[in-house]
Amino acid sequence: MMVPDADQPANRSSPHVELRGVWKRFGGVTALAGIDLAVSRATVHAVVGENGAGKSTLGRIVCGAHRPDEGTLALDGEPIRLASPRQALRRGIALISQEPTLVPQRSVLDNVFLGRHGGRFGFVRNAKELLHEFSSLAERAGVALSPATLVRELSIADQQRVTLLRALAADATLIVMDEPTSTLSSSEADQLLTLVRNLRDTGHTVIYVSHSLPEVLSIADTVTVLRDGRVIHTRPAQADTPTSLMAAMLGRELLDAAPRRGVAPGDAGAVLELNGLTRRDAFSDVTLAVRSGEIVGIAGLVGSGRSELIRTILGADHADAGDVYLDGRRVRFRSPRQAWRAGIAYIPESRTTEGIFLNRSIGENITLPHLGHTRSLGLGPTRGERARLENILSQLDVRATGPNAKARTLSGGNQQKTLLARCLYRTPRLLIADEPTRGVDVGARRAIYEILSRLAAEGLAVLLVTSETEEVLALAGRIVVMRAGCIVAELNGHTATEEQVLRAALGLETVA
Repeated sequence: MMVPDADQPANRSSPHVELRGVWKRFGGVTALAGIDLAVSRATVHAVVGENGAGKSTLGRIVCGAHRPDEGTLALDGEPIRLASPRQALRRGIALISQEPTLVPQRSVLDNVFLGRHGGRFGFVRNAKELLHEFSSLAERAGVALSPATLVRELSIADQQRVTLLRALAADATLIVMDEPTSTLSSSEADQLLTLVRNLRDTGHTVIYVSHSLPEVLSIADTVTVLRDGRVIHTRPAQADTPTSLMAAMLGRELLDAAPRRGVAPGDAGAVLELNGLTRRDAFSDVTLAVRSGEIVGIAGLVGSGRSELIRTILGADHADAGDVYLDGRRVRFRSPRQAWRAGIAYIPESRTTEGIFLNRSIGENITLPHLGHTRSLGLGPTRGERARLENILSQLDVRATGPNAKARTLSGGNQQKTLLARCLYRTPRLLIADEPTRGVDVGARRAIYEILSRLAAEGLAVLLVTSETEEVLALAGRIVVMRAGCIVAELNGHTATEEQVLRAALGLETVA
Protein backbone atom coordinates (compact mmCIF):
# COMPACT_ATOMS: atom_id res chain seq x y z
CA MET A 1 0.00 0.00 0.00
CA MET A 2 1.44 3.34 -1.05
CA VAL A 3 0.64 6.47 0.94
CA PRO A 4 1.81 9.66 -0.81
CA ASP A 5 4.83 11.15 0.93
CA ALA A 6 4.10 14.35 2.83
CA ASP A 7 7.32 15.83 1.48
CA GLN A 8 6.17 15.49 -2.12
CA PRO A 9 4.60 18.71 -3.43
CA ALA A 10 0.89 18.27 -4.20
CA ASN A 11 -0.49 19.77 -7.39
CA ARG A 12 -3.55 21.38 -5.81
CA SER A 13 -4.63 23.16 -8.99
CA SER A 14 -5.18 19.94 -10.96
CA PRO A 15 -8.79 18.63 -10.68
CA HIS A 16 -8.79 15.19 -9.16
CA VAL A 17 -12.46 14.60 -9.89
CA GLU A 18 -15.08 16.57 -11.84
CA LEU A 19 -18.84 16.43 -12.22
CA ARG A 20 -20.09 17.89 -15.49
CA GLY A 21 -23.81 18.61 -15.93
CA VAL A 22 -24.84 15.85 -13.49
CA TRP A 23 -28.54 15.21 -12.89
CA LYS A 24 -30.02 12.64 -10.52
CA ARG A 25 -33.70 11.93 -9.87
CA PHE A 26 -35.45 9.56 -7.45
CA GLY A 27 -38.96 9.03 -8.74
CA GLY A 28 -40.51 12.49 -8.99
CA VAL A 29 -37.85 14.11 -6.77
CA THR A 30 -34.86 15.83 -8.40
CA ALA A 31 -31.85 15.40 -6.12
CA LEU A 32 -29.22 17.00 -8.38
CA ALA A 33 -29.93 19.47 -11.19
CA GLY A 34 -27.06 20.03 -13.62
CA ILE A 35 -24.16 19.96 -11.16
CA ASP A 36 -20.79 21.27 -12.37
CA LEU A 37 -18.05 20.80 -9.81
CA ALA A 38 -14.27 20.37 -9.88
CA VAL A 39 -12.34 19.10 -6.85
CA SER A 40 -8.62 19.85 -6.73
CA ARG A 41 -6.11 17.18 -5.78
CA ALA A 42 -4.74 17.04 -2.21
CA THR A 43 -7.39 19.35 -0.77
CA VAL A 44 -10.35 19.09 1.60
CA HIS A 45 -13.38 20.14 -0.44
CA ALA A 46 -16.47 20.55 1.76
CA VAL A 47 -20.04 20.23 0.46
CA VAL A 48 -22.73 21.82 2.63
CA GLY A 49 -26.45 22.44 2.34
CA GLU A 50 -29.76 21.79 4.03
CA ASN A 51 -30.90 18.18 4.34
CA GLY A 52 -32.37 17.42 0.93
CA ALA A 53 -30.03 19.82 -0.87
CA GLY A 54 -28.34 16.90 -2.63
CA LYS A 55 -24.97 16.82 -0.90
CA SER A 56 -25.05 13.12 0.10
CA THR A 57 -26.32 12.18 -3.37
CA LEU A 58 -23.38 14.05 -4.91
CA GLY A 59 -20.93 12.16 -2.71
CA ARG A 60 -22.52 8.81 -3.50
CA ILE A 61 -22.29 9.48 -7.23
CA VAL A 62 -18.56 10.17 -6.88
CA CYS A 63 -18.03 6.86 -5.06
CA GLY A 64 -20.23 4.75 -7.36
CA ALA A 65 -23.17 4.16 -5.02
CA HIS A 66 -25.48 6.05 -7.42
CA ARG A 67 -25.28 6.50 -11.18
CA PRO A 68 -26.07 9.90 -12.69
CA ASP A 69 -29.14 10.08 -14.94
CA GLU A 70 -27.39 12.68 -17.08
CA GLY A 71 -23.92 14.21 -17.21
CA THR A 72 -20.47 12.76 -16.70
CA LEU A 73 -18.00 12.00 -13.94
CA ALA A 74 -14.33 12.52 -14.76
CA LEU A 75 -11.32 11.22 -12.81
CA ASP A 76 -8.02 12.98 -13.56
CA GLY A 77 -9.64 14.42 -16.68
CA GLU A 78 -10.84 11.02 -17.97
CA PRO A 79 -14.63 10.41 -18.16
CA ILE A 80 -15.55 7.27 -16.20
CA ARG A 81 -18.68 5.26 -15.48
CA LEU A 82 -18.85 3.61 -12.06
CA ALA A 83 -21.25 0.72 -11.57
CA SER A 84 -20.60 0.17 -7.85
CA PRO A 85 -18.54 1.30 -4.85
CA ARG A 86 -16.33 -1.76 -5.38
CA GLN A 87 -15.51 -0.57 -8.89
CA ALA A 88 -14.89 2.94 -7.55
CA LEU A 89 -12.47 1.54 -4.97
CA ARG A 90 -10.48 -0.09 -7.75
CA ARG A 91 -10.12 3.40 -9.23
CA GLY A 92 -8.90 4.77 -5.88
CA ILE A 93 -12.21 6.22 -4.61
CA ALA A 94 -13.59 5.25 -1.18
CA LEU A 95 -16.61 6.23 0.94
CA ILE A 96 -16.61 6.71 4.71
CA SER A 97 -20.14 7.22 5.99
CA GLN A 98 -21.54 8.12 9.41
CA GLU A 99 -22.48 4.46 9.98
CA PRO A 100 -19.58 2.24 8.80
CA THR A 101 -20.34 -0.95 6.88
CA LEU A 102 -18.04 -3.53 8.45
CA VAL A 103 -18.22 -7.20 9.46
CA PRO A 104 -18.83 -6.96 13.22
CA GLN A 105 -17.89 -10.57 14.02
CA ARG A 106 -14.42 -10.22 12.43
CA SER A 107 -11.29 -8.54 13.74
CA VAL A 108 -9.98 -5.11 12.86
CA LEU A 109 -7.22 -6.77 10.82
CA ASP A 110 -9.68 -8.89 8.85
CA ASN A 111 -11.88 -5.89 8.08
CA VAL A 112 -8.97 -3.73 6.93
CA PHE A 113 -7.74 -6.37 4.48
CA LEU A 114 -11.13 -7.88 3.60
CA GLY A 115 -10.87 -9.18 0.03
CA ARG A 116 -7.15 -8.37 -0.11
CA HIS A 117 -5.60 -11.33 1.70
CA GLY A 118 -4.14 -12.64 -1.55
CA GLY A 119 -0.45 -12.22 -2.33
CA ARG A 120 1.69 -12.96 -5.36
CA PHE A 121 0.83 -15.94 -7.57
CA GLY A 122 -2.50 -16.44 -5.77
CA PHE A 123 -1.01 -17.40 -2.39
CA VAL A 124 -2.70 -16.17 0.76
CA ARG A 125 -0.47 -13.77 2.70
CA ASN A 126 0.51 -14.96 6.17
CA ALA A 127 -0.54 -13.23 9.37
CA LYS A 128 2.92 -11.82 10.05
CA GLU A 129 2.97 -10.04 6.69
CA LEU A 130 -0.52 -8.62 7.21
CA LEU A 131 0.31 -7.44 10.74
CA HIS A 132 3.45 -5.69 9.48
CA GLU A 133 1.47 -3.88 6.77
CA PHE A 134 -1.29 -3.00 9.28
CA SER A 135 1.21 -1.49 11.73
CA SER A 136 2.87 0.57 9.01
CA LEU A 137 -0.48 1.73 7.68
CA ALA A 138 -1.86 2.65 11.13
CA GLU A 139 1.31 4.54 12.06
CA ARG A 140 1.34 6.64 8.91
CA ALA A 141 -2.39 7.38 9.19
CA GLY A 142 -2.09 8.29 12.88
CA VAL A 143 -4.55 5.61 14.02
CA ALA A 144 -4.10 3.57 17.21
CA LEU A 145 -6.12 0.34 17.10
CA SER A 146 -5.47 -3.24 18.14
CA PRO A 147 -5.64 -5.47 15.02
CA ALA A 148 -7.05 -8.38 17.05
CA THR A 149 -10.07 -6.51 18.47
CA LEU A 150 -13.46 -7.56 17.12
CA VAL A 151 -15.21 -4.73 15.28
CA ARG A 152 -18.42 -5.24 17.27
CA GLU A 153 -16.49 -4.19 20.40
CA LEU A 154 -15.45 -0.83 18.90
CA SER A 155 -17.11 2.56 19.20
CA ILE A 156 -18.54 4.19 16.08
CA ALA A 157 -15.49 6.50 16.01
CA ASP A 158 -13.09 3.55 15.98
CA GLN A 159 -15.20 1.75 13.36
CA GLN A 160 -14.78 4.81 11.13
CA ARG A 161 -11.02 4.57 11.65
CA VAL A 162 -11.16 0.93 10.53
CA THR A 163 -13.07 2.00 7.40
CA LEU A 164 -10.42 4.64 6.75
CA LEU A 165 -7.59 2.11 7.12
CA ARG A 166 -9.43 -0.23 4.76
CA ALA A 167 -9.65 2.55 2.18
CA LEU A 168 -5.97 3.35 2.52
CA ALA A 169 -5.04 -0.34 2.32
CA ALA A 170 -6.81 -0.39 -1.06
CA ASP A 171 -4.67 2.58 -2.20
CA ALA A 172 -7.59 5.03 -2.21
CA THR A 173 -6.45 8.56 -2.97
CA LEU A 174 -9.90 10.18 -3.14
CA ILE A 175 -12.02 9.75 -0.02
CA VAL A 176 -15.66 10.84 0.33
CA MET A 177 -16.72 11.43 3.95
CA ASP A 178 -20.48 11.69 4.41
CA GLU A 179 -21.43 13.31 7.74
CA PRO A 180 -18.59 11.45 9.50
CA THR A 181 -18.91 13.27 12.85
CA SER A 182 -22.70 13.33 13.22
CA THR A 183 -22.71 10.39 15.67
CA LEU A 184 -19.46 11.27 17.46
CA SER A 185 -18.75 13.11 20.68
CA SER A 186 -16.89 16.42 20.44
CA SER A 187 -13.56 14.83 21.40
CA GLU A 188 -14.03 12.00 18.90
CA ALA A 189 -14.93 14.55 16.21
CA ASP A 190 -11.75 16.52 16.94
CA GLN A 191 -9.69 13.35 16.55
CA LEU A 192 -11.34 12.58 13.22
CA LEU A 193 -10.65 16.10 11.94
CA THR A 194 -6.98 15.59 12.81
CA LEU A 195 -7.02 12.44 10.68
CA VAL A 196 -8.58 14.38 7.80
CA ARG A 197 -5.85 17.00 7.95
CA ASN A 198 -3.27 14.23 7.95
CA LEU A 199 -4.87 12.73 4.84
CA ARG A 200 -4.66 16.03 3.01
CA ASP A 201 -1.07 16.58 4.10
CA THR A 202 -0.10 13.17 2.73
CA GLY A 203 -1.53 13.96 -0.70
CA HIS A 204 -5.06 12.56 -0.44
CA THR A 205 -8.16 14.36 -1.68
CA VAL A 206 -11.15 14.50 0.68
CA ILE A 207 -14.72 15.42 -0.25
CA TYR A 208 -16.21 16.31 3.12
CA VAL A 209 -20.02 16.31 3.30
CA SER A 210 -21.27 17.88 6.51
CA HIS A 211 -23.98 19.98 8.14
CA SER A 212 -21.60 21.36 10.79
CA LEU A 213 -20.56 24.79 9.55
CA PRO A 214 -17.89 25.57 12.20
CA GLU A 215 -16.37 22.15 11.54
CA VAL A 216 -16.33 22.77 7.79
CA LEU A 217 -14.70 26.17 8.12
CA SER A 218 -12.04 24.76 10.44
CA ILE A 219 -10.93 22.05 8.03
CA ALA A 220 -11.87 22.83 4.42
CA ASP A 221 -9.77 24.46 1.71
CA THR A 222 -12.82 24.97 -0.51
CA VAL A 223 -16.55 24.99 0.22
CA THR A 224 -19.41 24.27 -2.19
CA VAL A 225 -22.94 25.22 -1.12
CA LEU A 226 -25.86 23.27 -2.57
CA ARG A 227 -29.51 24.33 -2.46
CA ASP A 228 -32.36 22.35 -4.03
CA GLY A 229 -29.88 20.21 -5.95
CA ARG A 230 -28.00 23.13 -7.51
CA VAL A 231 -24.60 24.69 -6.85
CA ILE A 232 -25.05 28.11 -5.22
CA HIS A 233 -21.37 28.88 -4.96
CA THR A 234 -17.92 27.31 -4.73
CA ARG A 235 -15.14 29.38 -3.18
CA PRO A 236 -12.22 29.25 -0.72
CA ALA A 237 -13.32 28.47 2.83
CA GLN A 238 -11.58 31.59 4.12
CA ALA A 239 -14.04 33.70 2.10
CA ASP A 240 -17.01 32.34 4.09
CA THR A 241 -18.41 32.63 7.60
CA PRO A 242 -21.12 30.56 9.30
CA THR A 243 -23.56 33.42 8.62
CA SER A 244 -22.73 33.64 4.90
CA LEU A 245 -22.96 29.85 4.52
CA MET A 246 -26.35 29.73 6.25
CA ALA A 247 -27.67 32.52 4.03
CA ALA A 248 -26.47 30.67 0.92
CA MET A 249 -27.91 27.35 2.13
CA LEU A 250 -31.31 28.75 3.02
CA GLY A 251 -31.63 31.47 0.39
CA ARG A 252 -32.33 33.93 3.19
CA GLU A 253 -30.87 35.20 6.42
CA LEU A 254 -31.58 32.92 9.36
CA LEU A 255 -33.46 34.77 12.07
CA ASP A 256 -31.65 34.77 15.37
CA ALA A 257 -34.80 34.80 17.51
CA ALA A 258 -34.52 32.01 20.06
CA PRO A 259 -37.35 29.49 20.40
CA ARG A 260 -39.60 29.76 23.45
CA ARG A 261 -38.27 27.67 26.33
CA GLY A 262 -40.64 25.06 27.68
CA VAL A 263 -41.58 26.35 31.13
CA ALA A 264 -44.50 24.75 32.95
CA PRO A 265 -47.37 26.95 34.20
CA GLY A 266 -47.42 27.35 37.97
CA ASP A 267 -50.40 25.04 38.44
CA ALA A 268 -49.21 22.33 36.04
CA GLY A 269 -49.22 18.80 37.39
CA ALA A 270 -46.42 16.28 36.98
CA VAL A 271 -46.87 14.00 33.98
CA LEU A 272 -43.73 11.91 34.62
CA GLU A 273 -42.15 11.32 38.02
CA LEU A 274 -39.08 9.24 38.82
CA ASN A 275 -38.46 8.40 42.45
CA GLY A 276 -35.07 6.91 43.35
CA LEU A 277 -34.86 5.03 40.05
CA THR A 278 -31.77 2.78 39.94
CA ARG A 279 -30.30 0.25 37.53
CA ARG A 280 -27.11 -1.46 38.58
CA ASP A 281 -23.94 -0.31 36.74
CA ALA A 282 -25.94 2.29 34.77
CA PHE A 283 -27.48 4.95 37.05
CA SER A 284 -28.58 5.33 40.65
CA ASP A 285 -31.15 7.17 42.76
CA VAL A 286 -32.55 9.32 39.96
CA THR A 287 -35.42 11.51 41.17
CA LEU A 288 -37.01 13.76 38.57
CA ALA A 289 -40.35 15.25 37.51
CA VAL A 290 -41.59 16.59 34.15
CA ARG A 291 -44.74 18.71 34.23
CA SER A 292 -47.33 19.49 31.60
CA GLY A 293 -46.09 22.25 29.27
CA GLU A 294 -42.49 21.82 30.38
CA ILE A 295 -39.31 20.88 28.50
CA VAL A 296 -36.82 19.27 30.85
CA GLY A 297 -33.40 18.77 29.32
CA ILE A 298 -31.02 16.00 30.37
CA ALA A 299 -27.43 16.96 29.61
CA GLY A 300 -24.22 15.02 30.16
CA LEU A 301 -21.27 13.43 28.44
CA VAL A 302 -21.21 10.05 26.69
CA GLY A 303 -21.43 7.36 29.39
CA SER A 304 -23.24 9.58 31.89
CA GLY A 305 -26.24 7.23 32.01
CA ARG A 306 -28.74 9.35 30.05
CA SER A 307 -29.61 6.75 27.39
CA GLU A 308 -29.77 3.95 29.97
CA LEU A 309 -32.21 6.03 32.01
CA ILE A 310 -34.48 6.54 29.00
CA ARG A 311 -34.41 2.81 28.16
CA THR A 312 -35.51 2.03 31.69
CA ILE A 313 -38.35 4.56 31.67
CA LEU A 314 -39.61 3.00 28.41
CA GLY A 315 -39.36 -0.58 29.70
CA ALA A 316 -36.56 -1.70 27.35
CA ASP A 317 -34.46 -2.32 30.49
CA HIS A 318 -35.70 -2.99 33.99
CA ALA A 319 -34.94 -1.03 37.14
CA ASP A 320 -33.40 -2.65 40.19
CA ALA A 321 -34.99 -0.08 42.52
CA GLY A 322 -37.19 2.99 42.50
CA ASP A 323 -40.49 3.89 40.88
CA VAL A 324 -41.90 5.50 37.74
CA TYR A 325 -45.19 7.41 37.88
CA LEU A 326 -47.26 8.56 34.90
CA ASP A 327 -49.97 11.10 35.75
CA GLY A 328 -49.64 10.10 39.40
CA ARG A 329 -50.09 6.39 38.75
CA ARG A 330 -47.22 3.99 39.42
CA VAL A 331 -46.23 2.13 36.24
CA ARG A 332 -43.70 -0.53 35.38
CA PHE A 333 -43.53 -1.09 31.63
CA ARG A 334 -42.36 -4.44 30.31
CA SER A 335 -41.59 -3.05 26.85
CA PRO A 336 -41.48 0.22 24.89
CA ARG A 337 -44.73 -0.87 23.22
CA GLN A 338 -46.49 -0.76 26.60
CA ALA A 339 -45.05 2.68 27.27
CA TRP A 340 -46.22 3.89 23.86
CA ARG A 341 -49.75 2.62 24.49
CA ALA A 342 -49.76 4.42 27.84
CA GLY A 343 -49.09 7.74 26.10
CA ILE A 344 -45.27 8.02 26.05
CA ALA A 345 -44.00 8.82 22.55
CA TYR A 346 -40.31 8.41 21.77
CA ILE A 347 -37.87 9.77 19.18
CA PRO A 348 -34.87 7.39 19.30
CA GLU A 349 -31.23 8.45 19.27
CA SER A 350 -30.53 6.69 15.95
CA ARG A 351 -33.27 7.15 13.36
CA THR A 352 -31.70 4.69 10.89
CA THR A 353 -31.21 1.73 13.25
CA GLU A 354 -34.03 2.28 15.77
CA GLY A 355 -36.58 4.55 14.13
CA ILE A 356 -37.26 4.79 10.43
CA PHE A 357 -38.23 1.95 8.08
CA LEU A 358 -36.49 3.07 4.92
CA ASN A 359 -38.34 0.73 2.54
CA ARG A 360 -41.77 1.64 3.89
CA SER A 361 -43.81 4.66 2.91
CA ILE A 362 -43.95 7.81 5.00
CA GLY A 363 -47.55 7.04 5.91
CA GLU A 364 -46.68 3.53 7.08
CA ASN A 365 -43.79 4.85 9.15
CA ILE A 366 -46.12 7.28 10.92
CA THR A 367 -49.02 4.89 11.57
CA LEU A 368 -47.04 1.74 12.41
CA PRO A 369 -47.24 2.09 16.24
CA HIS A 370 -50.92 3.02 16.02
CA LEU A 371 -52.22 -0.13 14.29
CA GLY A 372 -54.82 -0.65 16.98
CA HIS A 373 -56.35 2.72 16.03
CA THR A 374 -55.88 2.78 12.23
CA ARG A 375 -56.24 0.60 9.16
CA SER A 376 -53.23 2.16 7.42
CA LEU A 377 -51.26 -1.06 6.90
CA GLY A 378 -52.80 -3.94 5.03
CA LEU A 379 -56.20 -2.44 4.24
CA GLY A 380 -54.94 1.03 3.35
CA PRO A 381 -55.83 4.30 5.07
CA THR A 382 -59.37 5.54 5.37
CA ARG A 383 -60.21 8.98 4.00
CA GLY A 384 -60.03 10.46 7.49
CA GLU A 385 -56.68 8.81 8.23
CA ARG A 386 -55.21 10.06 4.97
CA ALA A 387 -56.44 13.59 5.70
CA ARG A 388 -54.85 13.38 9.16
CA LEU A 389 -51.56 12.19 7.64
CA GLU A 390 -51.49 14.99 5.10
CA ASN A 391 -52.38 17.55 7.77
CA ILE A 392 -49.60 16.50 10.14
CA LEU A 393 -47.05 16.32 7.31
CA SER A 394 -48.05 19.84 6.35
CA GLN A 395 -47.84 21.11 9.95
CA LEU A 396 -44.32 19.70 10.34
CA ASP A 397 -43.29 20.80 6.83
CA VAL A 398 -42.18 17.31 5.77
CA ARG A 399 -41.01 17.88 2.22
CA ALA A 400 -42.10 14.92 0.12
CA THR A 401 -44.41 14.08 -2.77
CA GLY A 402 -46.96 12.67 -0.30
CA PRO A 403 -47.61 9.96 2.34
CA ASN A 404 -46.92 7.19 -0.20
CA ALA A 405 -43.33 8.28 -0.88
CA LYS A 406 -40.69 5.87 0.44
CA ALA A 407 -38.88 7.02 3.57
CA ARG A 408 -35.51 6.35 1.92
CA THR A 409 -36.20 9.17 -0.57
CA LEU A 410 -36.30 11.71 2.28
CA SER A 411 -33.41 13.80 3.55
CA GLY A 412 -32.21 13.22 7.12
CA GLY A 413 -34.11 16.24 8.40
CA ASN A 414 -37.37 15.09 6.80
CA GLN A 415 -36.86 11.57 8.15
CA GLN A 416 -36.50 13.10 11.61
CA LYS A 417 -39.70 15.11 11.11
CA THR A 418 -41.43 11.88 10.04
CA LEU A 419 -40.48 10.31 13.37
CA LEU A 420 -41.90 13.37 15.11
CA ALA A 421 -45.09 13.01 13.07
CA ARG A 422 -45.31 9.39 14.25
CA CYS A 423 -45.17 10.61 17.85
CA LEU A 424 -47.89 13.20 17.28
CA TYR A 425 -50.29 11.13 15.15
CA ARG A 426 -52.14 10.40 18.38
CA THR A 427 -51.66 13.06 21.05
CA PRO A 428 -49.22 11.68 23.66
CA ARG A 429 -48.98 12.62 27.33
CA LEU A 430 -45.18 12.75 27.25
CA LEU A 431 -42.64 13.07 24.43
CA ILE A 432 -39.13 11.74 25.03
CA ALA A 433 -36.77 13.14 22.40
CA ASP A 434 -33.30 11.55 22.39
CA GLU A 435 -30.86 13.63 20.25
CA PRO A 436 -33.77 14.97 18.10
CA THR A 437 -31.57 17.07 15.78
CA ARG A 438 -28.61 14.71 15.34
CA GLY A 439 -27.48 14.63 11.70
CA VAL A 440 -29.77 17.42 10.45
CA ASP A 441 -28.83 20.78 8.98
CA VAL A 442 -29.29 24.22 10.47
CA GLY A 443 -32.65 24.85 8.78
CA ALA A 444 -34.20 21.54 9.90
CA ARG A 445 -32.71 22.02 13.36
CA ARG A 446 -34.42 25.40 13.71
CA ALA A 447 -37.72 23.91 12.51
CA ILE A 448 -37.53 21.06 15.06
CA TYR A 449 -36.75 23.56 17.83
CA GLU A 450 -39.83 25.56 16.92
CA ILE A 451 -42.01 22.43 16.80
CA LEU A 452 -40.88 21.24 20.25
CA SER A 453 -41.40 24.71 21.71
CA ARG A 454 -44.89 24.93 20.23
CA LEU A 455 -45.83 21.49 21.55
CA ALA A 456 -44.76 22.47 25.05
CA ALA A 457 -46.73 25.73 24.78
CA GLU A 458 -49.78 23.61 23.92
CA GLY A 459 -49.34 21.62 27.16
CA LEU A 460 -47.23 18.61 26.14
CA ALA A 461 -44.60 17.42 28.61
CA VAL A 462 -41.22 16.98 26.87
CA LEU A 463 -38.11 15.18 28.15
CA LEU A 464 -35.18 16.23 25.96
CA VAL A 465 -31.94 14.24 25.92
CA THR A 466 -29.09 15.91 24.08
CA SER A 467 -25.30 16.02 24.03
CA GLU A 468 -25.34 19.54 22.54
CA THR A 469 -25.15 22.19 25.23
CA GLU A 470 -26.46 24.92 22.93
CA GLU A 471 -29.56 22.84 22.23
CA VAL A 472 -30.47 22.21 25.85
CA LEU A 473 -29.88 25.89 26.69
CA ALA A 474 -32.12 26.99 23.80
CA LEU A 475 -35.09 24.76 24.63
CA ALA A 476 -35.23 23.61 28.24
CA GLY A 477 -37.01 25.39 31.06
CA ARG A 478 -35.06 23.17 33.45
CA ILE A 479 -31.76 21.42 32.83
CA VAL A 480 -30.70 18.27 34.66
CA VAL A 481 -27.04 17.31 34.31
CA MET A 482 -25.96 13.68 34.73
CA ARG A 483 -22.51 12.33 35.41
CA ALA A 484 -21.48 8.74 36.17
CA GLY A 485 -25.11 7.68 36.44
CA CYS A 486 -26.14 10.37 38.93
CA ILE A 487 -27.87 13.74 38.72
CA VAL A 488 -25.17 16.23 39.73
CA ALA A 489 -26.93 19.50 38.90
CA GLU A 490 -30.34 20.99 38.24
CA LEU A 491 -30.28 24.40 36.53
CA ASN A 492 -32.80 27.05 35.54
CA GLY A 493 -32.93 27.12 31.74
CA HIS A 494 -33.28 30.92 31.69
CA THR A 495 -30.17 31.62 33.73
CA ALA A 496 -27.92 28.62 33.06
CA THR A 497 -24.73 29.10 31.07
CA GLU A 498 -22.77 26.76 28.84
CA GLU A 499 -19.90 26.86 31.31
CA GLN A 500 -22.15 25.77 34.19
CA VAL A 501 -23.50 22.81 32.22
CA LEU A 502 -20.04 21.69 31.08
CA ARG A 503 -18.44 22.07 34.50
CA ALA A 504 -21.16 19.95 36.07
CA ALA A 505 -20.90 17.31 33.31
CA LEU A 506 -17.12 17.15 33.75
CA GLY A 507 -17.37 16.84 37.53
CA LEU A 508 -15.59 20.12 38.20
CA GLU A 509 -18.32 21.28 40.52
CA THR A 510 -21.80 20.34 41.72
CA VAL A 511 -24.44 23.00 41.08
CA ALA A 512 -27.49 23.01 43.34
